[in-house]
Amino acid sequence: MKLEIAPIPEGVGRPEVTRPDVRLLAAIGEAGVRKLVDDHYTILRTSEIGGMFPRWDMEFEAAKLRSSDFFIQVLGGPDYFNQNQGSPKLVSRHIHFRITPKAREIWLNAYKEILPKLDVSEEIIMSFWNYLNIFSIWMVNTKE
Repeated sequence: MKLEIAPIPEGVGRPEVTRPDVRLLAAIGEAGVRKLVDDHYTILRTSEIGGMFPRWDMEFEAAKLRSSDFFIQVLGGPDYFNQNQGSPKLVSRHIHFRITPKAREIWLNAYKEILPKLDVSEEIIMSFWNYLNIFSIWMVNTKE
């Protein structure tokens, strides 16, 4: 399985994002999505971009919950994110963070580490990876 990080297109605007295959949620369930996010955040907390994440455990757990709620919703599950946070508007919610192309790579590399460990087909993993890959381009808001 080749999880390659797509380059950020210059001067093109935001590329179109294709939603991931909902079979991922069916295969791993809500608990599996929450574990995926937990594993991802655990890696990120000690990474070069760890400073973007809450320092206090209670706030860190709340951030993981918001993120897993978002992905459960994106994967066709209940709209927990909308119920608890309102419309995602993730670009504007993250505007106060300096998200560079390097930060995007670190974020994606953490998923590269954990996605292959899921007990689902390569097709389903690639669908989620492709979503993350393009979605993450939208979040970059600062040049190196």
